[in-house]
Amino acid sequence: MTSDKDGLSIMFSNKENVNILTSLLVAHGITTAVVCPGSRNVPIVHNLNECGSIRCVPITDERSAGFVALGMAQATGMPVAVCVTSGSALLNLAPAVAEAFYQHQPLVIISADRPAAWIDQLDGQTLPQGDALGRFVRKAVTLPEPHDGTECWHCNRLVNEALCQCTHRQPAPVHINVPITEPLFEFNVEALPQERTFKMLPTETGNNRCETLEAAWAASHRPMLVLGQMKDGTVDKEALNDLMRHAVVLCEPLGIGQGATHFDEVLFAIGDDTSLMPDLVIYVGGTIVSKRLRHFLRQAKAATYIITTDARATPDPTMWLSGIVECDRPDSLRQLLGSLAKARSNTTSLGKTDLAKGEFARRWHDALAAAEEIAGCYEPQYSQMAAVKYFEEQVGDLEYNFEVHYANSSAVRLGNIYATHYVWCNRGVNGIEGSLSTAAGFSMATNDKVFCIIGDLSFLYDQNALWNSSLRGNLRIMLLNNHCGGIFHQLHGLEQSPARDTMVAAYHQTDAQGICTQNDIGYMKAGNMQEMQLGIVTLLTRQANRPMVLEITTNAEEDKQAIQEYYKQLRNILANRDE
Repeated sequence: MTSDKDGLSIMFSNKENVNILTSLLVAHGITTAVVCPGSRNVPIVHNLNECGSIRCVPITDERSAGFVALGMAQATGMPVAVCVTSGSALLNLAPAVAEAFYQHQPLVIISADRPAAWIDQLDGQTLPQGDALGRFVRKAVTLPEPHDGTECWHCNRLVNEALCQCTHRQPAPVHINVPITEPLFEFNVEALPQERTFKMLPTETGNNRCETLEAAWAASHRPMLVLGQMKDGTVDKEALNDLMRHAVVLCEPLGIGQGATHFDEVLFAIGDDTSLMPDLVIYVGGTIVSKRLRHFLRQAKAATYIITTDARATPDPTMWLSGIVECDRPDSLRQLLGSLAKARSNTTSLGKTDLAKGEFARRWHDALAAAEEIAGCYEPQYSQMAAVKYFEEQVGDLEYNFEVHYANSSAVRLGNIYATHYVWCNRGVNGIEGSLSTAAGFSMATNDKVFCIIGDLSFLYDQNALWNSSLRGNLRIMLLNNHCGGIFHQLHGLEQSPARDTMVAAYHQTDAQGICTQNDIGYMKAGNMQEMQLGIVTLLTRQANRPMVLEITTNAEEDKQAIQEYYKQLRNILANRDE
C-alpha cells in the first residue's frame, strides 16, 4: 500500500478497465490531464489524481477544456489527456479535436460512458460515443469491462494501440471511450496493475537497423521468426537463409515461395513441449493457417515484436506484443533481417547464449526435418489428401510458369503439408466465399497457368465464377468433392450431434458436371486412385481454350482416416525422436 505526502493511504478505483487505462497512461509518459466535472468519469479522474505521475488541471467548460489541452500540447510537444463524463460532454470537445487533428497535435480524449446495454434506451446522458468524433481522431477504441484474462488483455491492447497511434509519424488525437457500470464510487484497490506496454521502435535512417530489436535477438536463448501470409518476394530468401542457419524460422507456403516447414505437424506431435517454446518471437506478415501455432505462441508467453509495413494497424497474435517496427519497403525488411542474422551479444554470457540458440535451433531443425521426411514417405489411401499429394508431386516437374490458388478450410491445410511453392489463398478473413472467383480473376490477368484446388462447398457457393465468357484455358480447377464440408468430420466432439451432417457439414449429392456444361467448361471426373492420377496429369498437360475442371469424388470418413493415420505416424515418430 502506498501513501501520499500527508501519510494517507492511496486507494484506486475498483474498475478494472480504469486501472488498466491509468497504468498505461503513466507507462506511455502522459504527465498532464485536463479534467472536467461529472459523475460517470469520477473513477477516471480519481485515479489520475491519485497516481502521482499525472498533473490534473480542472476545467469546468468542456468546450474550453479541449482548447486548453491543445495549447498545452502546442507548448510542450507532448500528448495531453482530456477527460470528460458521458453524454453531450464529449461532443463539446469536437471543435478542439478537429483543430488538433489538422495541426497534428497529440490529444488523448478520454470519455466515460454508460454500459452499452443502456445506449438509446432513454437513459440519462447516453448517446453512441464510440465513434462520436469521427474522422478527427486517428484511432478510437471502446474498452471492455473485463471479467477474465482475455478481456483484460483486450483492454490492455486497445489502450496501447490508441496511445501508440497518438504519436506515431505525425501526432494526432485519439479517443479512448470507457464504459463504467455502477456503483461508481468504490476506491478500494491498493495499487495499479503492472501493465504490459508495446511501443513503436525507431529504425536508424539509411541502414534500417533497429537497435532494440537487435539487442533482444542477441540476448535471446530461443529466438523464433514467424512468417505469416504476404506477397511472394516480400522477404529476401538470401537474408532469410542466413537467419535460418542459427535460428528457428516457421513459415507456410502462403508466406514465402518455398516449401512449408511442417511446424503444424511438429506441434501436433509434441504438444506444449516447453523446450521448443521461444523466449522471443519476431512476427512478419499476415495470418497463419495453423491454429496450433497460434495456441503454442500464446502459451510460450514470449516477448513479441511485429515487423509491419503499416504500424497504424498492428495485431497482437501472440498476446505478448512488446514492440512494433515499421518497414515500408521489401529492401528495408531485407536489411533488417540481415542485421538480425549478424546480431551478436557483447556480454560475458556470449558463449552460453550462442550455445542455447544452437541447441534450440537444432531441436527444431531435427523435428522439422523428421516431419518433412514423414510427409514425403506417407502414402495415404485414396482420399483428398492423396489427390493433393499427387498434384503437388506433379507440378514440381512442370517446365512452364504456373500459380496455385488453394481455397480455404481443408484444401489449404492439405496444401500446407505438400506445397513446395508459393500458395495464394484468401486468408484475410478466411471465408470460403470467392475462392474460385479470385483464381478466375487471377487467370484473366496473366498468361501463366492458374490452378485452383477447391472443396465442394466453396466451389458450389462460388459457381458463378465460371459464368464468364472471358475465361481462358489457363484456368484449371481441381475440385475435391466429398459431398459435404469434410473438415467438420475432423472436429472432435461434433460427431455426437445429430445435426452434424445435414445442418453443419451441409451434406449434398451435387456434382459439377452440369455447372461445367452450362458454362462451356471442360469436365473430367475421378472416383479412384488411377482415375485421379490420370486426371491430374491431363489437367496439367492438356491444351484447351476454355477452363478445365477435374472433379475428384471421395468419402468424407475416408478423408478423415487418411489425415488421422498421417498424424498418428507423426506422433509415434516425433514424440520419440530423442529416445
